[in-house]
Amino acid sequence: MSEQQESLKDLQHIKQMMERSSRFISLSGWSGIAAGITALIAAFVAKDQIDHWLPMFQDPYRTDWGELERNLIMIAATTFIVAFVSAFFFTYYRSRKHGVAIWGAASRRLLFAVAVPLVAGGLFLLKEIEFGNYALIAPGCLIFYGLALVNASKYTLGEVKYLGYSQLILGVINCWMVGYGLYFWAIGFGVLHIVYGAIMWNRYERTVD
Repeated sequence: MSEQQESLKDLQHIKQMMERSSRFISLSGWSGIAAGITALIAAFVAKDQIDHWLPMFQDPYRTDWGELERNLIMIAATTFIVAFVSAFFFTYYRSRKHGVAIWGAASRRLLFAVAVPLVAGGLFLLKEIEFGNYALIAPGCLIFYGLALVNASKYTLGEVKYLGYSQLILGVINCWMVGYGLYFWAIGFGVLHIVYGAIMWNRYERTVD
C-alpha cells in the first residue's frame, strides 16, 4: 500500500471516529420497518373500531363518545410503545454488533432533539382532544413528528430529515382533507416508515452486516 493510500485510509478512519462522536449512526433500518408494520396494524384496528361506532354517529341524541375515544387512545399508546420497544431492540442489537455504545453524548442530543417537538405536540394534541377537535389529531401527529425528525437529523443519519419532510407534507395536506386522517396516518407512520427502513437497511446494513 502506498503512502498516499495509507494517508487516505487514516483520514477516513478519523472522519468515521468524528462522526461517531458527534452523530448517533447506529439507527437500524429494521426499526423503521417494524414501526411501519406496527402502524399499519394499528390503523387497521382503529378503522375497525370507527366502522363499528359509525352507525351510532347518526344518533343526534348521543353525545358521549368516551368509549371510542378511550379505545383509539389505547390503540395509539400501544402502537407507540410497540414501535419504541422494537426500535430500541434493533438499534441496541446493531450497536452491540459494531461495538458502539447506545447511550452517549450523541444519543442524548438525539433524544433531546426528538423530545422537544414531540412533547410540545403531544400536549397540544391532548388539548385538541379535550376540546373535541378530533379532525386535527392525525395531521397534528404527522406535523409534530415531522418536525421532530427534521430537528433530530442534525444528530443522526442525514436521510432522517427526508422522512421528516415527507411527514410534514402529508400532515399539511391532511389539514385540508380532514376526513381522511386515518389514511394519511397509515401512509405516514406505516408506509413511509417501511420504505425508509428498507432504504436504510439496503444502504447501511446490507453490505456491512
